[in-house]
Amino acid sequence: MSVFCGPRETKPRQAARRPGLILATGNRQAPMTDADLLRMAIRLAERKSRDGSRGPFGAVIARGGRVVSAGWNRVVEGRDPSAHAEIVAIRRACRRLRTHSLAGCDIYCSCEPCPMCLAAIYWARIGAVHFACTAADAAAAGFDDVRIRRQLRMPRGRRSVRAMQALRREGRAVFAQWRANPRRAMY
Repeated sequence: MSVFCGPRETKPRQAARRPGLILATGNRQAPMTDADLLRMAIRLAERKSRDGSRGPFGAVIARGGRVVSAGWNRVVEGRDPSAHAEIVAIRRACRRLRTHSLAGCDIYCSCEPCPMCLAAIYWARIGAVHFACTAADAAAAGFDDVRIRRQLRMPRGRRSVRAMQALRREGRAVFAQWRANPRRAMY
């Protein structure tokens, strides 16, 4: 427990935390094992989905066995199809660490990440993914991303969501301008 004693306070009080976040407080948290961190993601999924208003998914991001952030599925409540547990945890970790790169971090997920989340994990440079349930387990519970996985393996012209490429020269001009910018931030 982290404590804060202000100038007029006579006894310690619990430090304020953002609701729902499970975070390390300073360096006092002992490193957790992979199994402990994975259990934390599972318990988070269970707790946050208990009332049925959120999907049963939880994710924890840790560095060196210490929790950096946690997230749970917020698709329905946030009216955001990208608000999967892993994405929520990645966004929180990036804000907390004030960087877009989570190199040196691992992610612990109650379920195998979907293609969108896996792509975000790669973009965030997370080093390892630990998960409990498989995509097949999720499909058995009604969360089937097998169709998406199949679609991604197909050529663009055969996918159910049409993709039309146009104005390539104009688009490439933006890339050329960006490459020539000495102040560009690579990611």
